[in-house]
Amino acid sequence: MMKVSLTGGAVLRRLEKLHAPPRTFLHWRTPLDLLVATILSAQCTDVRVNIVTKTLYKKYQTPQDYVAVPRKELEKDIHSCGTYRNKARFIQEMCARLISHHHGKVPQTMGELTALQGVGRKTASIILWACFGKNEGIAVDTHVIRVSQRLGLTKHKDPKRIELDLMKALPNKKWGEFTTLIITHGRAVCTARNRQCEKCVFKKECPSSLVLGRKDVAKP
Repeated sequence: MMKVSLTGGAVLRRLEKLHAPPRTFLHWRTPLDLLVATILSAQCTDVRVNIVTKTLYKKYQTPQDYVAVPRKELEKDIHSCGTYRNKARFIQEMCARLISHHHGKVPQTMGELTALQGVGRKTASIILWACFGKNEGIAVDTHVIRVSQRLGLTKHKDPKRIELDLMKALPNKKWGEFTTLIITHGRAVCTARNRQCEKCVFKKECPSSLVLGRKDVAKP
């Protein structure tokens, strides 16, 4: 059988027909809300973060609110999200910079966002796409890494190099959408354990397809 290679465009088109995910899986009302939520989501599930922020957003509505509260109190409020001491510090330092450098507003460029404490390219990409409709990067999380490797869209393990591969393989205007499509597929079908290849639209082409008796190329 001739080996068929999947392209980024082909993957995108098929996933668009299957899924209609939101711009982000984290609940938010304002750009500041989403910034805080993405910081909390590090090594924590979206479900847990959404539970915590349901109360958090009522208590804290401006950068000044986060800065003014005692650190211990903020730590208590976000405790169940894990690594709460670091996250509380990141949130307060990030909000202090918003006040001192951006008049309390969330900036709209990759450079300005990544200059904020606790904000990397992944978080910045999420903020830019979800809040402002800008595509300046692709948010590479564990689902994006796993599914992209399995589909043969990248051979790398480093998130930075994976992002570059995906950015080259896809049109700029689709970067943000692709992220949530891949995450949705990774959660529903291409799971970390016991991947459900028999249900997958890529089962006849995927380099990791169990249907074709192939090994999982995403495994280290």
